[in-house]
Amino acid sequence: MRVGVPKEIKTFEYRVGLVPGSVRELTHHGHDVLVETGAGAGSGFTDDAYRAAGARVAKNADEVFAQAELIIKVKEPQPIEVSRLRAGQVLFTYLHLAADKHLAEGLMRSGATAIAYETVTDARGGLPLLAPMSEVAGRMAVHVGAHYLEKGQGGQGILLAGVPGVPAAKVVILGGGVAGTNAARMAMGMEAYVTVIDKSLPRLYELDLQFGSQLHTLYSTVENIEREVVAADLVIGAVLIPGASAPKLVSREMVRAMRPGSVLVDIAIDQGGCFATSRPTTLAEPSYSEEGIIHYCVTNMPSAVARTSTLALNNATLPFVLALADKGWRQALAADVHLRAGLTVHAGRIIHPTVARDLNVEPGPAPV
Repeated sequence: MRVGVPKEIKTFEYRVGLVPGSVRELTHHGHDVLVETGAGAGSGFTDDAYRAAGARVAKNADEVFAQAELIIKVKEPQPIEVSRLRAGQVLFTYLHLAADKHLAEGLMRSGATAIAYETVTDARGGLPLLAPMSEVAGRMAVHVGAHYLEKGQGGQGILLAGVPGVPAAKVVILGGGVAGTNAARMAMGMEAYVTVIDKSLPRLYELDLQFGSQLHTLYSTVENIEREVVAADLVIGAVLIPGASAPKLVSREMVRAMRPGSVLVDIAIDQGGCFATSRPTTLAEPSYSEEGIIHYCVTNMPSAVARTSTLALNNATLPFVLALADKGWRQALAADVHLRAGLTVHAGRIIHPTVARDLNVEPGPAPV
């Protein structure tokens, strides 16, 4: 199969769909890989490294999209990329369509088949292609929050860990999944006072067994969220409903009641965000102040540590990429119910039922 890797063009996106090691696996399986020149530069991979792995290097994205049967990306396609897609072509990338009706409509018009990383499942009910980026974003969220709590960044002037005789910052994490757990781990490591709020009692029990008395856990209710958020110095939104828009758990009134200079980091912004005051930002202009509270809502947080993120993502995506290339998308999806869960757009219709519901469209019939 002809596999194409275009350079990511979203603002300040430095990751790349395939690293040279993944390309070598594909060429070892007999596939033809075409990589746009400079595609790996942001993650530290040169064109020569791709050539050494067996890829051909294309002079531009038009060449990649024109020749490839399977397109491997990281972020959702930008408008010019959507215009390059065609019927019969397969796109494998993060999509997050529930929060982007315009993109969904563009993909439907293209006629391409789009498979979303973020809804591919595993035998344990997890999201294996979202997990590595959730790990990165969760860990980054604490670093980012600590930075913006500094007075020079507009924060309260609080050290996350405190010092003897001065209390540590209060960190509240909404959601105890992969991102939330990694955020909690980092915040506790920095000696903050950490509370995780989640609606799953079994998950709270697991977190309690994992971290013991270092971590405080609360069941998710409006009252608990309001009380904890208003008293927090740093709130990290890490709520995820697979394929769906994130629930707005923190109202504008709650944000207004927080201490000025407190910080909100919305990891869920790709799915619309879980704070009522959230709006997407980029690494070029990552933060803004609303109601006196600093908001960090970057839609591609892991790109700030592109090399780590790209390698982690490739570790997870490579088996699925190989399956799609080796078997073709129909046979690969028919053989793997977990990969099939990622099928989102086909033949001009939204296939994934949760995405269709959030976009208020009738889901199309599954082709496999």
